Amino acid sequence: MVRQFTTPFARPTRFGEWRGALGKRLALMSRPAPVSARGPQIGLLLGELSAGAEPFRRKFRPPLDIEPAAHRRIVMIMPGFCTHPLRMRYLARQLERAGHKTKHWGLGWNWGPTEQNFTALAERLDAVHARYDQKIVLLGWSLGGIFAREVAKHRPDKVARVISMGSPFSGAPNANNAWRLYELITGHGVDAPPIETDLAAKPPVDTVAMWSPRDGVISPRSAAGREGERDRVVALRCTHLGFSYAPEAIRAVLQELDRP
Repeated sequence: MVRQFTTPFARPTRFGEWRGALGKRLALMSRPAPVSARGPQIGLLLGELSAGAEPFRRKFRPPLDIEPAAHRRIVMIMPGFCTHPLRMRYLARQLERAGHKTKHWGLGWNWGPTEQNFTALAERLDAVHARYDQKIVLLGWSLGGIFAREVAKHRPDKVARVISMGSPFSGAPNANNAWRLYELITGHGVDAPPIETDLAAKPPVDTVAMWSPRDGVISPRSAAGREGERDRVVALRCTHLGFSYAPEAIRAVLQELDRP
């Protein structure tokens, strides 16, 4: 059964509650952007538009050359903000071609963090771990990588490795081009998540951070992190949306999955 993420937009049931929720969002939207925190340049953000043509370009390219995996893993894939697991289906299929088994996170669209969502995700991880009786690799794109890091902090005995892809876990929370959209949808400040956490703290498992200087959404510094916030860092040359389909991103993930 697919469990849907809760979102503040789904909670109000009376007109007064809707008005209050809207007022809160408008107040968040009117806040000035911090001077010290900037997202990628507008040119990089516009470059993200090329993702719309990717499904058509893919039809004219030969299939990726995928080598059999040296170590077959169970991989739970976590989508980015405002995306559905179907958005990462192409990536999942390439991992399966190598011999890995992929599992979706079972929570539908990613509408942002709540206590209920993290509880549901931890339960999903428990169930997958119990079924296969081995530690699970958590692969998260953008906000999905934040979820992966956080659930690994609470379930380290069930997690083999965390791989984040363009995930803003480090530095200023406003150092991206999506924070206003995030606040509009979630109803809370990007600097005030509804959970107790230290995003930059490294999970007590092997942790890999993938980033790209061509990312038009997330600041490279935020996605790469600092020493002590992750074990390894992998630099790519794809767009932010490209983390879910770019050949170099897929090959980088496969390489990490083959690490002992």
